Amino acid sequence: MNAAVEALRAALGDGIVRTGADIPARNLTDSSRYTPPTPPLALVLPRSVEDVATALRLCHAHGQPVVTQGGMTGLADGATPARTEVAISLERMSGIEEIDVQAGTITALAGTPLEAIQKAADDAGFVCGIDLGARGSCTIGGNVATNAGGNQVLRYGMTRRNVLGLEAVLADGTIVRSLNKMLKNNAGYDWTQLLFGSEGTLGIVTRVVVMLHPKPASIETALIALPSADAAIRLLRRAGAELPGGLLVFEAMWRDLIEVAIQHVKLPSPFAETPEMTVLLEAPGDRSGQFRELLEGFLGSMLEEGIITDALVAKSGADRARFWAYRECMYEFHRLMPPMVAFDVSLPIGSMREAVDVIRARLAARHGDAIVVNFGHIADSNLHLIVMKPGLDKTAKLDIEAIVYAGVSEYGGSVSAEHGVGRAKRPYLTLSRTPEELALMRTIKQALDPRGILNPERIL
Repeated sequence: MNAAVEALRAALGDGIVRTGADIPARNLTDSSRYTPPTPPLALVLPRSVEDVATALRLCHAHGQPVVTQGGMTGLADGATPARTEVAISLERMSGIEEIDVQAGTITALAGTPLEAIQKAADDAGFVCGIDLGARGSCTIGGNVATNAGGNQVLRYGMTRRNVLGLEAVLADGTIVRSLNKMLKNNAGYDWTQLLFGSEGTLGIVTRVVVMLHPKPASIETALIALPSADAAIRLLRRAGAELPGGLLVFEAMWRDLIEVAIQHVKLPSPFAETPEMTVLLEAPGDRSGQFRELLEGFLGSMLEEGIITDALVAKSGADRARFWAYRECMYEFHRLMPPMVAFDVSLPIGSMREAVDVIRARLAARHGDAIVVNFGHIADSNLHLIVMKPGLDKTAKLDIEAIVYAGVSEYGGSVSAEHGVGRAKRPYLTLSRTPEELALMRTIKQALDPRGILNPERIL
């Protein structure tokens, strides 16, 4: 047996360290399916930060590479293990330790599902600003490690803007703790910021202090038809300026996505004619119900000005769910559509329409049988693009990636908006980061993980 695994067993016991057939299938691959399911050298299931520290101290001493695992919902091949790696899964380190109503914070173990934090916040009269489609299975530690975005970034920002404090374990087993609850704390370097988006390459997050927000009295939802992506941007700017409470959600869907939703997912047509662009808009309302009338009036003025061509305002929870079904229909694609390559990129808002048109044309020229759909958060520059191609093989996949990422780079975008880099996007990182930035990243990595044991081959 491997010397590091023997040392782990001796220190932590068989109840925490598993090998071979005792490793569950869920720990063999993340949701990206970028590489085939792979059994790690061993699986460590710590119950406490001390267990994590012991595991890393021993792996560091033996030069043993490790991969960190959370909810396994990642889409960048960051948590799928290699056969030579020890997987450290935080699935047992789950639970909310404190809700501080006066500070407006929740302190939770890193393996706590995001949905559990959202429910606890709601029960306490607050809202958690982080919200993702994978809320039921992703973990708050994973949200920190990827600096996850999601549906409400427009209002609440990425994960880093919703977290005040962290506890983490460094590569050599050192526990660092700053479970800060204060909005202002300027005492020297804020080391916690290094861990947001680091994807487990600089340390393992074990506790998180989440900042909570006041709960809106109500949420008003509208599904809006527009003639173009440029019109969607005009609507975004006008809504942000003219709706008194601002916006919660601004989700844009190109015609191609709505057509697939209708033809393949069998959702009903939302409008008499499928528009070039459909926007799902949500804004915070009031208890009086008067805001709905204000929203309807605003949309009426947008219609008169020709910025939009039609709009539906939700009158019930059922209406809201029906509107959201179009935005979330892509979760059905894996069982209804051909094999796919999914992209999470950022583009400058002013260039998004042109970039989408150019990338779509290049894909059509090289992969005419592919189905391409575009959707995204837009307000935060985030575009999701899915290319579905019959008989997709590795050669076609790499060609599709090259086309999309080259187009994103040409328009000054980023190859990763909110899903991280992992191994899947590592070859394309030079398209979004300068040599000087990459050198700085390597300097930071060397300082915190001198033996290079933490999530090797991810990001760098």
